[in-house]
Amino acid sequence: VIRDGDCLEIGVGGTAEWLVNLGAFEGKRDLGWHSENTVPGVVGLIQQGVMNGSCKNIHREKMVATACGGGSKEDMDFINMNPMFELYSSDYVLDARTIAAHDNMVAINSCVQVDLTGQIAAESLGPRMLSGTGGQLAFAIGANLSKGGRNVTVMTSTARGGAASRIVSSFEPGTVITVPRTLADIVITE
Repeated sequence: VIRDGDCLEIGVGGTAEWLVNLGAFEGKRDLGWHSENTVPGVVGLIQQGVMNGSCKNIHREKMVATACGGGSKEDMDFINMNPMFELYSSDYVLDARTIAAHDNMVAINSCVQVDLTGQIAAESLGPRMLSGTGGQLAFAIGANLSKGGRNVTVMTSTARGGAASRIVSSFEPGTVITVPRTLADIVITE
């Protein structure tokens, strides 16, 4: 799914570290970064030359986010005052029009459940809230509108040590739908 020259958004919650550890970016070149947050794993990809933003349509050669955090002290020292990093308000970064302005935008986010129609739930299980929506819907819309873009959802297929499927025929009443089935694109499990 990830091609040389793509612009990436990787949702928080360990998704970036998981992808880095699985080698998802091995052999890739000229990737860009436009995301809600600069998450652990991104700085290493920049230092390895995997991410440089050279193919971005806007903010060429810049790593764009609303915030940086969660990384090591070394990561934060690398980002601090580095002209390669630009921070903007969420009104701009999470605007689906800004996201769609990047050709080949690949949005990668996780979820807690997906149903057989393709609805994606990343915020709750039934009425029990687990997180907020963040930028997932905005990136799903923007990636779908991006020329060559993809919206990827990653998840493990089961929870509770394999006792519960995360792929369900229908959601428990009260479950918040984060991404409607009309915007679902690719769902990946192990």
